[in-house]
Amino acid sequence: MTNILLTGSTRGIGAAAHAALIAAGATVVGHGSRDGDGPDTVTIGADLAEPGAGDRLWDAALDRLGGRIDVLVNNAGVFEAAPLADAAAWETAWERSWRINLQAAADLSRRAVLHFQEHGSLDKKGRDASGVAGRIVNVSSRAAFRGDSPAHWHYAAAKAGMVAMTRSIARAYAADGIVAFVVAPGFTMTGMAEEFLASREGGKVIADIPLGRVASAAEVAETIRWLSLDAPASLTGAVLDVNGASYVR
Repeated sequence: MTNILLTGSTRGIGAAAHAALIAAGATVVGHGSRDGDGPDTVTIGADLAEPGAGDRLWDAALDRLGGRIDVLVNNAGVFEAAPLADAAAWETAWERSWRINLQAAADLSRRAVLHFQEHGSLDKKGRDASGVAGRIVNVSSRAAFRGDSPAHWHYAAAKAGMVAMTRSIARAYAADGIVAFVVAPGFTMTGMAEEFLASREGGKVIADIPLGRVASAAEVAETIRWLSLDAPASLTGAVLDVNGASYVR
């Protein structure tokens, strides 16, 4: 049984990923704005904008999972505008975005690396058949490569930082059996997206996607599931784009 900590698991891509991972037989501890347990759900509440929240979340998840986490999925994020003309609001938006979109993921990844090193140490008893001691899957964005709107510099910057961080982890800790991957979705059909796509601006979004539609949350979730459970170790450091060819590299 694979134990997984999945942040941002209560809606959108995170909820779809949670369902896909559970269906695949994994044991998942999720994260949201508040605690909540159900028949197939364990959710730990944490505000990732607070300093130290990532460490507290890791400790709580580790306790719920019996002292062993095999996969960390950093999916939690915010997409909030930073008004260019208002210096105070600008600074607040940057700080909040940075803490949630990057710092919390970094803090959790640090704990994951240390945990995986401990369990996949020199005797290698903590590694699976392919030699993997632990996996980190970071959900970034097309914005990391293409940029974003004039109101979302901070979002693109944080998501680009997540890519660089993941590649650094992949290069630094492959010898320890630790692998790390990035999922970079483009526009994805979630509850918030439906309203935007129904507006006059929605047509421009679709016209910019060669596939002719935005990605579904299930498509991104399947990518997360595969990286979490099945992707070969040699893929470590890779970025998988899920954007309908709206940005290719």
